[in-house]
Amino acid sequence: MLSIGRGLTMLWTNGFPITDLGPAFGFMGAGFCLGVPMAVWIGMALVLLFQVISRHTLLGRYIYAVGGSERAAAYAGLDVDRIKICVYMLGGALAAVAGLILTARLDAADPKAGLGYELDSIAAVVIGGTSLSGGRGSILGTVLGCLIIGVLNNGLVLLEVSPFWQQVIKGFVILIAVAVDKAGGRKS
Repeated sequence: MLSIGRGLTMLWTNGFPITDLGPAFGFMGAGFCLGVPMAVWIGMALVLLFQVISRHTLLGRYIYAVGGSERAAAYAGLDVDRIKICVYMLGGALAAVAGLILTARLDAADPKAGLGYELDSIAAVVIGGTSLSGGRGSILGTVLGCLIIGVLNNGLVLLEVSPFWQQVIKGFVILIAVAVDKAGGRKS
């Protein structure tokens, strides 16, 4: 057990090549199945899984209820703390999957590899129609938001926009999406 811990510590601190972890790990990040990258297959499987969870299970309904109003959910008899812990656990597990895929794609561990992705993820979720005030949103809308942010990122790189201005532009996109969300919330 101690040697596994040391190996993982070396993986995260020294950034040695991931090929030492085996071909299956590298295949997860750089492999193809039916001409489609494995990362896409993993993403599609997770989208389908969480679409079913969010729309067809009690947990999904409870998550939307707590997101809409914690107080109302508590009055309805839901264990709000347990639901929030479950959501945080799912978020952590999904972040771990994303980290594994990114590490496998880079073929090396780099603690700075995911810097800046938090702004992209917030922008994708807001553009996809999720309300920052909670209780409204969808998995498929988030996927659409991810595609839009991906196209925006690619376009900014192709136009050779500096990384600083890329962040500023994405920040304005988030502000516009939030303003549209708030304006739509007032009309309802």
